[in-house]
Amino acid sequence: MAKAGKALWQRILDIPLRFFLMVGEITLLGVRATAWTIRPPFRWGLILHSMRFVGIGSLFIITLTGFFTGAVFSYQSNEILKWFAASTLVGSLVSVSLARELGPVLGCLMLTSRACSAMATELGTMRVTEQIDALESMAVNPIQYLVVPRLIAGTLMAPVLCMTFDVFGMLGCYMVAVKGLQVDPGAFWEYIHQFTDPDDLVHGIVKSVFMGYVCSLIACYKGYTARRGAAGVGQATNEAVVLASVSIFVMDYFLTVLMITAGFTG
Repeated sequence: MAKAGKALWQRILDIPLRFFLMVGEITLLGVRATAWTIRPPFRWGLILHSMRFVGIGSLFIITLTGFFTGAVFSYQSNEILKWFAASTLVGSLVSVSLARELGPVLGCLMLTSRACSAMATELGTMRVTEQIDALESMAVNPIQYLVVPRLIAGTLMAPVLCMTFDVFGMLGCYMVAVKGLQVDPGAFWEYIHQFTDPDDLVHGIVKSVFMGYVCSLIACYKGYTARRGAAGVGQATNEAVVLASVSIFVMDYFLTVLMITAGFTG
């Protein structure tokens, strides 16, 4: 009985130890990948291919999600604002919400579900089929060849996709508010211009850069360290999506506090 209780406590204590070990390994991978980013040879073809996969390949899901996010948020906001006879403010409310929160958070969640999951699966398959070992045997650094292009693509394309999310979100807001709910278009755009500040866009861009980097790094780490055949690849992909999604919300809070403290209050 005592041995069983000791084993239970040992398993419980192993959970935070494994978590911090994983965080340390992800950090080391990020440091190594960042160091290889500025060292030749620069594999521009792989970088452009990864950017096309992450950016252009994710456009459809980003535009569709952004449009309906703006549309439903516009409809819901109007239901509240009309109590105060302030329906003309719906555009400004949606624009600030998209720029600061909805764009980077939902945009990076879509990026994680579509692109980062594919990164983890691809690298995991290469690991279990010993293709990464083959690269090492040919004196090709697998971090520079496999991780760096994906990391650059995720970091650079995340803010572009999140701004695209904002644009189509405002299009959905306009279609619902102006065309559907008959909000005055002049007042709609005037209040957007009046209440939406450049700092709101800075919030979203800065958040999306960090989120894109971290989510891509987590996906590459999980794929790079996958084990145990096809089942291990599936588990690595699942863990990458879950961990990256949770990281988005955690980073969103801390980045918001840091930027507001630094004076980006809008």
